[in-house]
Amino acid sequence: MYHWRLKGTPVEIGTRIGNIFKRCNAEFPIVLDDFQMNYGIESGKLLKEYFSEAYDEVKAITDVIGYPHDKFLVWMMCMGCCLDIDENRCAEVRGCTAFAFTCAGKTYYARTNDLPPFLKKISKSILYQPEDGNTFLLNTSSFTNGEEGMNEHGLVAAMTFAVPKLAEIKPGLNSVFLVRYLLEKCRTVDEGISAIQRLPVSSNCNILIADKTGRMVVVECNPFEKHVRIPQVNEYGNKFIITVNELLSSEMAIHKASQGDTFFSKERYATAENALLKLKDNPIDNAKSILSGKCGFMCQYAKELNFDTVWATIFNLSDLKIYRAEGNPNKKSFVSDDRLM
Repeated sequence: MYHWRLKGTPVEIGTRIGNIFKRCNAEFPIVLDDFQMNYGIESGKLLKEYFSEAYDEVKAITDVIGYPHDKFLVWMMCMGCCLDIDENRCAEVRGCTAFAFTCAGKTYYARTNDLPPFLKKISKSILYQPEDGNTFLLNTSSFTNGEEGMNEHGLVAAMTFAVPKLAEIKPGLNSVFLVRYLLEKCRTVDEGISAIQRLPVSSNCNILIADKTGRMVVVECNPFEKHVRIPQVNEYGNKFIITVNELLSSEMAIHKASQGDTFFSKERYATAENALLKLKDNPIDNAKSILSGKCGFMCQYAKELNFDTVWATIFNLSDLKIYRAEGNPNKKSFVSDDRLM
């Protein structure tokens, strides 16, 4: 995993990223179909309207590397939404399990990020220090947008992909740009919910939001509807909430494109739920056990699936402490990251 530090205005940050790509001779062989181009062009306009900082950052990147800005931005708007569409089937490949919980008066978050293994070597953990916005740490298999993160106020935002119906994909912000927006702009769960309610969302996704006060929700999102799912409470008074790769609420069932078990999402949810129902103390050790598969299926994908946990994280929201396994946590140890403290 690359560990970047980015500071300044959107243009300064984008220029810095562009120069990194230029030095590394990074290539972007982007191929998009007509649906993706049309969707992405309109979505790019909405990104500029609602999140101009991210738009300006991407523009600065393309200015440095000399890549056509419109095509590059379309590609980024398709991420976490419709990056590959073939015969009315969304082929974007993402697993992932994320959960937040309380224990002994503190709030925690944990995740496995499950993707094709080739994405492991290009994944990044980025400390952002924008000139006008929250300082935050963003973990991503891309750049500019991301799958999860925590900001200086102890707010966590994370996405999980849910297969969309092709006809329901609309121009808007994709899940990975929503995560970035919440980290940079919000301080509390309530602020995050309000932001999602007013932002145009492109397709099915789950957005987990938690803060250091112990407030936590999963907002199940769709261009037509957004439902806020609330946490469970175990017998020890500890709250928890889990998201995998399905829209789980009955309120959002009409928008589900897949009735299947996306990369064992039902098993992963059951593993996390069963463990969190029993969680009394030792929050970090218990989170590590869940993520590493010691409590049931979580990251133990068969090799022939060409799919794996490329990183796993545990955040202590109350103390801004971060622990990350860069690789499958069944094989890699968690190492602390103090950049946000």
